Amino acid sequence: MNGDKLKIALYWGAACGGCDVAVLDTDEFVLELAAEADILFWPIAVDGKYEDIRALPDGALDATLFSGAVRNAENEDVAHLLREKSQVLIALGSCSAFGGIPGLANAVTREEILERVYLDNPSIELGNRTVPRTRVPVNGTELELPAFYPRVWRLSDVVDVDYLVPGCPPAPERVQEVLAALVSGTLPPRGAVVGAAEKALCEECRRRKADKRVARFVRPWEIVPDPESCLLEQGLPCAGPATRGGCGARCPDINQACRGCYGPPPGVQDQGATLVGAWASVIEAKTVEEAETAFAGLPDVLGIAHRFTLPASLLQRSCR
Repeated sequence: MNGDKLKIALYWGAACGGCDVAVLDTDEFVLELAAEADILFWPIAVDGKYEDIRALPDGALDATLFSGAVRNAENEDVAHLLREKSQVLIALGSCSAFGGIPGLANAVTREEILERVYLDNPSIELGNRTVPRTRVPVNGTELELPAFYPRVWRLSDVVDVDYLVPGCPPAPERVQEVLAALVSGTLPPRGAVVGAAEKALCEECRRRKADKRVARFVRPWEIVPDPESCLLEQGLPCAGPATRGGCGARCPDINQACRGCYGPPPGVQDQGATLVGAWASVIEAKTVEEAETAFAGLPDVLGIAHRFTLPASLLQRSCR
């Protein structure tokens, strides 16, 4: 790293802002970070402009934390800009690392999205049939919107990424560990997943496992889960068997099935496919009909199994 104080940036692409909140949720550590680093660019909190970053020499930023997926031309342009200006580029959160919740849009086409949002929506003004365009002349000038891409990309599909910090959002204590390692210069070799464990979530979950089979999967509102027993063995589609640990099993601790937001653990290529296999292994079914009945409790298998990782999966997107 160069200079007396680090120079860092934070950016959000196709994201909800939860990763930025996770940075703020490190509480007093943010003040310690400010003593060691100057934040030159952070759209949610600092009034910086793209032109300010373009004016910097390449590599002038010691590190950038990029949250959010790449959904449009602006996201991609800024990803390339920050890659050029940053010595270290960190994909912060599951949207940036795997595509995240925005990546579920890959299950439908761009045209279907525009149709639903702008043409077939109960909340739009009667008779309004306007779909956004990238360029529109208005009063002698031209207004511009970023191009809306046909699919969602993870950050590493667009530029080289040095580290991944998974989670939706990452646990604040894990974010603090990553930032502290950045400040102290103790980050592991490039290419590592940081702020997470090297084992599956089930290994850090404190619930009792009894190798029990279930007749069918249930929706969360259908049962009051036993607070001590494995949620998957109670029929809830817990993603723990195919999800990287490191969050402290926060969801199972409050009687909620793991959603899978930390992405696949080491050795798992496709989180969604592995999850379907794990769920199938707990079904008490001897016929195809019984298996279909069991999975009827999961009305959106694709959306649940690939909730955070569809753009990073073998499937990646709908073939339509």
